[in-house]
Amino acid sequence: MRRLSTLLTIVALVLAVVIACPAQSQLLTRHVREVTHNGQAPVVGHLPATQSMRLVLVLPLRNQEALDNFLQELYTPSSASYHQFLTLEEFTAKFGPSQKDYDAVIRFAEANRFKVVGTSRNRLNLDVTGSVASIEQAFHVTMGVYQHPTESRIFYAPDREPTLDLPFQLWHISGLDNYSIPRPALVHKDLHKDLSVKSNATTGSCPEQSFCGSDMRAAYYEGTALTGSGQSLGLLEYAGTDLVDLDTYYENVGQTLSLTPTLVSTDGTSTSCVYPNCDDTEQTLDMTQALGMAPGLSSLVMYVGSSDASIFNAMATASPLNAQLSSSWTWYPADPSTDNPYFEEFAAQGQNLFQAAGDGGKWSSSSLIYPADDVYLTSVGGTDLETSGPAGPWSSETAWAGGGGGISPDKFSIPFWQTTTASGCSNCSVTYRNGPDVSANSNFTFYVCADQTTCTANYWGGTSFATPMWAGYLALANEQAVNDGKSTLGFINPSLYGVGLSSSYDTDFHDITSGSNGYSATIGYDLATGWGSPNGSNLISGLLSTSNTPGFGLTASPASLSLLQGSSATSTITSTVTNGFDSGVSLSATGQPKGVSVTFGPTSITGAGTSTMTITVGSSTVTGTYLIRVQGTSGTISEIVTVSLTVNKLPPDYTISASPTTIKVARGGSGTSTITSTVTGGFDSAVSLSATGYPIGVTVSFSPATIPAPGSGKSTMKVTVGTGVALGNHTITIDAKGAGLPRTIQVTLDVLD
Repeated sequence: MRRLSTLLTIVALVLAVVIACPAQSQLLTRHVREVTHNGQAPVVGHLPATQSMRLVLVLPLRNQEALDNFLQELYTPSSASYHQFLTLEEFTAKFGPSQKDYDAVIRFAEANRFKVVGTSRNRLNLDVTGSVASIEQAFHVTMGVYQHPTESRIFYAPDREPTLDLPFQLWHISGLDNYSIPRPALVHKDLHKDLSVKSNATTGSCPEQSFCGSDMRAAYYEGTALTGSGQSLGLLEYAGTDLVDLDTYYENVGQTLSLTPTLVSTDGTSTSCVYPNCDDTEQTLDMTQALGMAPGLSSLVMYVGSSDASIFNAMATASPLNAQLSSSWTWYPADPSTDNPYFEEFAAQGQNLFQAAGDGGKWSSSSLIYPADDVYLTSVGGTDLETSGPAGPWSSETAWAGGGGGISPDKFSIPFWQTTTASGCSNCSVTYRNGPDVSANSNFTFYVCADQTTCTANYWGGTSFATPMWAGYLALANEQAVNDGKSTLGFINPSLYGVGLSSSYDTDFHDITSGSNGYSATIGYDLATGWGSPNGSNLISGLLSTSNTPGFGLTASPASLSLLQGSSATSTITSTVTNGFDSGVSLSATGQPKGVSVTFGPTSITGAGTSTMTITVGSSTVTGTYLIRVQGTSGTISEIVTVSLTVNKLPPDYTISASPTTIKVARGGSGTSTITSTVTGGFDSAVSLSATGYPIGVTVSFSPATIPAPGSGKSTMKVTVGTGVALGNHTITIDAKGAGLPRTIQVTLDVLD
C-alpha cells in the first residue's frame, strides 16, 4: 500500500507540473542568424549572465486575413472604404493584440524576472529589461558571442530559436542580437569612386554651387503656394543630433528656420549626438532636405532609437500621427517579415513611409537594402539632377549609378498595385516586389553641415537625400488635399502606379530614360528610377485626381486555389466601379502553366458585376504554385487581380472497370468481360483480382489473376454457367486489391435458357 500511495503521489505531482506549465511555443518570426547556424561565424564566448539587456516583446496582429482585405479595399478607388483611414484606437480594436494577451505577456515577463519599462497604445510592443540569465531561462536559448564573418568585430546572438511558456505565439523579440548594425544610405564621394559618378553641381545656390534643400523644392515643385502647412513629418534615426548643425546650415545659406524639430527618444536612446563620439551627418541632412521641400511644416519629429521595433511603433502610436515618414537607414534582419505589422498599421492609419533604396546600384540576392523592398512603403531610388540655374527649375535628369533598385532580395511577393506595371516591364518580376517606386537627386551635389565642424559642398550623396525630399513633397500634396476638403493621401503607392499607367504620366512625372544603376533607365517604369521624379505641382494634381476619375477595380474570391491534377475549381471575379463608370470590361488571364485552362462566364462585365472564372488543371500539369493574372480591360483602362493557383500531385491510386458490364450466357455456356485497371499519381503495385457473389453452379476465373506492377493493364474474366443455374440476372462482385487499396465493381450475369 505504501508503494502504491507513493506512486500515486508522484503521478499527481507530474500532472500538477504539466497543468501549471503550458507548452512552449515558438515565435512567428525567425531570430537565428544563418551565419551562426552554418558556422560561418564561430562562437568565441558567452555573454556574462549578469549583463543587463533591453528587449522588445512584440505581439502579433489579429485577424490578418481581414487586415489584408481591408488594406486592399482602403486603397482601391472604386471601394466604399477608399481612404477611410483608421484611428490608432480603431486599428487596435480591429487588428491589435487583445488586452487579455497583452496582460498575459506582462505577467510572463514579470514572472521571469524582467522589468517592464515600456508599454504601447496599440498593444504591439512590450519593452523589458533583464539579465542574460533571465533571457536564457525565459526563452530557452544560450546567448553566445560570435566572430563576425565579414567585419572586424564580434556580435552576440541566440544559438537557437527562442521558445516561450505562453499559450499563444509572440511575433518577435527585438534586441536578441546585434549582428546587423543599421547604417545610413549615405556615401562620401572620395570613398566611393567605384560608383563611376561625378559631381555635376554647377547650378546650385549653396556654397560652391552645391544644392541647398530649397533648390530641390525649386526643381521638383516649382511653386510657392504649398509649403507643407498643417503637416507633420517624422524621421527615423538610429542616433540623435546636435541642432547646432541645423542652425549652422540655415545661417550659412541665408535662410530662416521656421521651426525647432522635436527630438523623441523611443527607447531611452540619447537624442544628443556630439562629434567625435557620434556622427549626425545623416540626421542633419534628413532635416534640411525635408524642410527644404516643405519649409512650412507644422512640425518635424525625429524618432531616435536603437531598434526598428521601438522606432516604428513610436511612429505608429504618436499623437498626432505623422502622415509622412522617412527612413534613410538600412539594416539586415534575421527575418524580413519582422516589421510588417508596423508597416501595415501605417497604411491602415493613412501614414506613408518613404525608404531609401540604397547606394550600391542594382539589387542582388545579397544586397543589404532592407526594408526598401517591403510592400507597404515607398522605395526611393537615385538620380543625377541638373537645374537651369541657382534655385532654378528642373533641366535634365539621368539615373544615378549608385541608386538601388531591382527585384526584392527578400522575396516579398508582388503587391496588387504593381502587377499591371510589372507585366509591361521587361526586367521586372511578376512574382516578387520590384523597386524603386520613385526617385530623386542623389548625386554628390549637396551642401551638408554636420558634426559641429566645417560644412562641406559636393562631397555627400546617396538615396538618403532623395528620401526625405519625397516625404516633404508628400506634405505638399497632403496640404493641398486638406485645402480641397479631402482626406490626406495615406499610402501613396497604389495612386503612384495609377498615375504612372495613366495618360497624364509624362506631365506628372519626369520620366528618366537615360543612365543606369546596373539596370538601364527606360521609357516608363524601370528598375533604375521607378516612375521617376515629381514634375512640379502636376503630380500633386495627379495624385489628388485619382479619386475623381471614373474607373473600376477587380477582386477575386477566393484569391487562392489549391487543386489536384485533373481537377477544376472556380473563383468569382468582381468588378466594382467608381465615379459613374459603366463601360464593358473584357476579361483575360495569363500566367497559367501548360495544361491549365482558364475560362470566364461571362467573358466580360459591364460596369459593376461578377464573372465566374473556372480553372481546369490537366492530369499532367507540373506541380507548383503559379500566379494567374486576371486582367480587365476597358478602353485605355486596365486593372489586374492575381489568383494564386497551387497544383498538387495526385495521390497514388487506381480504378477498375469492366466491359461489358452485363454478360448474357446460356446454361452450359460461358462468357467474358474485360477488366481494366487504370493507375494515377504514380501508383506502382500489382493488382490482384477475385470475384464473389455469384450463384452455385457458376465458376469465375481471371486471366491473368494479377495485373503486374505498376498495376495498369487488362484481365479477361471468364464466367462459366452450369446447366442447373437459375435463369435471370445475378450480380458478380469483382474485388481488386493493390498496395493495400481495395476497389470493387459489379458485373451483371444474365443466365439464358
